[in-house]
Amino acid sequence: MIVNYKEDGWQIISQRAHGLLSGQVCFHWKQDFRPERWLETIIATTEHDDAFNEFFNDDLLLNENGGPVNFKMRKFDAEKCEELLQLALSKSRYIALLTSQHIQFLYQKETDKQIVAYCKKLEKWDKKWRKESGLDEKEIKTAYQILEWCDAFSLLICQNLVPPEGRKIEVSRGPDDCNYELSSPEEGVLNVTPWPFDVDSFKIFFETKTMKQLKFDNVIEFREKLKDAPVTLHTYLISR
Repeated sequence: MIVNYKEDGWQIISQRAHGLLSGQVCFHWKQDFRPERWLETIIATTEHDDAFNEFFNDDLLLNENGGPVNFKMRKFDAEKCEELLQLALSKSRYIALLTSQHIQFLYQKETDKQIVAYCKKLEKWDKKWRKESGLDEKEIKTAYQILEWCDAFSLLICQNLVPPEGRKIEVSRGPDDCNYELSSPEEGVLNVTPWPFDVDSFKIFFETKTMKQLKFDNVIEFREKLKDAPVTLHTYLISR
């Protein structure tokens, strides 16, 4: 989950809500760079964090002080990676390949032997899955660059990292090897330069939950109170 500290308490965005926002952005990507299997690309982008479900099967939600754990504080979890891959495989090899690329991207700079060995295993699986599905490496790399870009875009918004007063922040390099920047000329409006989408403007929506209690005795208490916490719907206009 994404955790922001606000004046009225913890602002929580679930991993799946962040993924849904990524998918909304991906949906509008310009047609010239859309892979042939476009719907599956959108699904992979939307579900790239689906193994993390704060309401159900995730017990690593609190730190030693009883506060909620932000996603950046989490360490490598082979079981979660496996769960994510199995969810992807149950849909298609294509989605599994994009999911594998994402896991490798997240841990590409790690030197821990367990993580390095796991990523090496994924490289072998990638070759097998590409052969089974008739996909080439370049095609998957291009599709993954869109996923990664939309993920980065969503994270900037969810973490409240877009600077005010029209100042720009880098998103990521897209599949066209172009450097994109994000800015906010006014509240509720976001500009992207250069423009990477197929329409002149569109709206995005995501939910956050606010928890005034700052410390929790255990994960069960946190989870139940998170489910009942007040919901805020955020809306942005993405425009040229």
